[in-house]
Amino acid sequence: QVQLVESGGGLVQPGGSLRLSCTASGQTFSRITLGWFRQAPGKEREFVTAIRGSGGGYSGHYSESVKGRFTVSRDNTKRTVYLQMDSLNPEDTAVYYCAADSTLILSQLTNPGAYDYWGQGTQVTVSS
Repeated sequence: QVQLVESGGGLVQPGGSLRLSCTASGQTFSRITLGWFRQAPGKEREFVTAIRGSGGGYSGHYSESVKGRFTVSRDNTKRTVYLQMDSLNPEDTAVYYCAADSTLILSQLTNPGAYDYWGQGTQVTVSS
C-alpha cells in the first residue's frame, strides 16, 4: 500500500510558476515510479510527467505539452516527488494528481490505468 498526499496548487497568472509536492508513505519509496496526471473539466485524465524508481535510473519522462516548461524531481530521503511548473498558461488549468506504482515498465508510464495508487488531487488555476 502507498498513500499519497499532494500540496502546492493554487491560482497563478499566465507566465507564472508553481511547485507541486506529493509525499508518499508505505512501500519502499526509492523503488516506486511516481507520475503526475491532470484532468480539466469535461476532459479525460492525461499524463503530464513521471519519474521512475531506482530500477529505472530515476529517469524523467514528459508529455509534449509540458516538455521544457515542467520539471519532475524526487527526494527519496523526504519520500517526496516535486513538479516544478514554469511558463504556465490557461491550458494548464486542471486538477493535478500524483500517482504511484512499483511494477510499471517504460511503456506503461503514460497510462493512468496502470497506476495502483493515487492522491486526492490539487487544483491548479492559471488565469489573469
